[in-house]
Parts: sequence; structure tokens; C-alpha cells
Amino acid sequence: MLYSIFAYDVADSLPLRKQARPGHIARLQEMAESGRLLLAGPNPAIDSEDPGEAGFSGSLIVAEFDSLEQAQQWANDDPYLAAGVYEKVVVKPFKKVLPA
Repeated sequence: MLYSIFAYDVADSLPLRKQARPGHIARLQEMAESGRLLLAGPNPAIDSEDPGEAGFSGSLIVAEFDSLEQAQQWANDDPYLAAGVYEKVVVKPFKKVLPA
């Protein structure tokens, strides 16, 4: 089943993001290679593709897991969470409707 992972950044998270990004991206790349990642990306803190020093306010990941517990555990092991980038992470079941 698909699950959405909504992560909310702490204020001024950009330096922490830069530090933990390689590990975060490596985990997502592994998931993509296994065919389980539907989408992943950050939410710019301003209305811009490249927010520069404004940084990001959070992230969204939609991926396939065997259970809600497995999705939550994967989210709990994210390098961004360990580095203090995220102040809150919410994991929920997700039903893809479109595109088919």
C-alpha cells in the first residue's frame, strides 16, 4: 500500500538539511531503485523553485510499504530527523486515484 510522509522542518533548517542531505537522498534512491517510491521532494519556504537561503518548510514522500508501521519506522530512521531538520513527521495511508 502507498503511504504519505509529511515532514515539517524546524525554523532555519537549511544548514541542517545541507549536512544530512547525502544520507537522506541515498535512502530515497534505494527506494526508487526498488520501485517503491512514487514521489519525493521538499516544500520551498517561498513561492520559488529555488528558494535560496529561504530554504524549505518541509518535505513530502509518497512510497509503498507493507504496513503503516513499516512506513512509520522508515520515516523515524530518516537522517533528516536524526539531524534535527524535522520537528514533526506525519505518516498516513495514501490512495492514488490519478493519474491512473
